Amino acid sequence: MRKNTLLLICLLGLSTTQIIAQETDLLKLVGEDKPKKEYVKYAFKSPRVINGHSMEFLAPGTLDFRILHRFGLVSQGFDNLFGLDQASMRLGFDFGLRRNLMFGFGRSTFKKELDGYVKYAPLQQSTGEGSFPVTVALVGGMTMNTLPWADPTIKNYFSSRLAYYFQTIIGRKISEGFTLQLSPTLVHNNLVALQTQPNDIYAVGFGGRAKVSNRVALTWDYFYVVNGIEKGINYHPLSVGVDIETGGHVFQLHVSNAAGMNERAFITETTNNWSKGELRFGFNLSRVFQIAKNKKLTP
Repeated sequence: MRKNTLLLICLLGLSTTQIIAQETDLLKLVGEDKPKKEYVKYAFKSPRVINGHSMEFLAPGTLDFRILHRFGLVSQGFDNLFGLDQASMRLGFDFGLRRNLMFGFGRSTFKKELDGYVKYAPLQQSTGEGSFPVTVALVGGMTMNTLPWADPTIKNYFSSRLAYYFQTIIGRKISEGFTLQLSPTLVHNNLVALQTQPNDIYAVGFGGRAKVSNRVALTWDYFYVVNGIEKGINYHPLSVGVDIETGGHVFQLHVSNAAGMNERAFITETTNNWSKGELRFGFNLSRVFQIAKNKKLTP
């Protein structure tokens, strides 16, 4: 009897050990099933909305060659082919360094400006374990006016050609087909035309994207300029467009009241009024090239 009792106790002990071991294995499997952290992509199809920067970043090692055209006023009528006889242009090159770091530079015919910027996102929208609900990106840029001096008879300083802008982008891809972002911006001009004009201009940008199909989306950006607006002279820039994706190209058709195509230009020098029909037709063409596959560029 005693032997049978001992045998029964041993069997119960072995069974309990096996059950505990199986439960432990099941708990490990449950832990492994936790969704991995994934960063949200394709909130926009380009690092730009229309005029302003977007929350989107280029993949590491990717070059985005951009051609931007902005024509004359549509209201000029048939004599100027509704503005198509006149055009300003910007050529740009943007390069992805890391998942959350990129830079770019370009040259505009408007005031023959050179511009460059760096964009970095300390926080990016993600899903899964340790997810974050929005992307927060920081942009710092500089522009340089290369036009001849207005008055070469006086002493002119190189620093007078320079302007700077600083921007924070807070954006969220709300659904697969809808994205919104907010962009507080500061533009600093080293030189202004009149003493009554401020050197520092503050603005708040609003941008968005609404997907229509797999290859077509509506986009818009608007900048409310807080100060420095002279009534009847300067206006808040508003642009509305359609993105068409064709393989490695993103072709964007849009209308805007701004002629300039960098932050300094379109925030501080938009002189056309949407409410009066003073609109310009334009297009942006983006072509992406994978020019580096260095493992060091991988985030």
